[in-house]
Amino acid sequence: SFTWKPLIALHERRVEFRFRNVDPGHPDNSARLAEMAPIGQFPVLVHGECEICESNVIIEYLDLHAPGDPPMVPPDPTDALEARMMAEIFDDYVNEVMQKVVNDALAPEAERSVRAVVQAKGQLLRSYGWLEKKLAGREWGSGGDFGIADCAAAPALFYADWVEAIPDSCPGLQAYRARLLARPSVVH
Repeated sequence: SFTWKPLIALHERRVEFRFRNVDPGHPDNSARLAEMAPIGQFPVLVHGECEICESNVIIEYLDLHAPGDPPMVPPDPTDALEARMMAEIFDDYVNEVMQKVVNDALAPEAERSVRAVVQAKGQLLRSYGWLEKKLAGREWGSGGDFGIADCAAAPALFYADWVEAIPDSCPGLQAYRARLLARPSVVH
């Protein structure tokens, strides 16, 4: 899902790029990634001699080198803080928490923790409630145009809803997820 975020921004900006898989079928790409990122974690963007890792930084890099209107991070410093904060909220309190449940499901049965899964799902529900209030009256995640917060929200909410369904008590969040998943740059 962290790779999906800059892919959304790339599609939003209509930037031509070459995607490289890092899987057992592409060992050269995996070896190169291990050199470019501190712990070999993707995504990484290579643009000429510049190598950028971390999805939010890649999105900000695109604002500088593949600008579009509107920018992914608003030019106003206060609005930019809001956009970055919302991107971090979706990363840390939705995506990372959802991943705990997925990791537990993928673990050998002897290593699974019902308690950790219940706790993570409870954290997701708390985050959903907070987001329902925060997003009230907004079309997009940071209150302005489609941007970095939405690039983070799309994959986070896409998967999190599978792990712990967004409850009917959060109709605004459900509608926001539907808007995100219908956006052409997300569908792409």
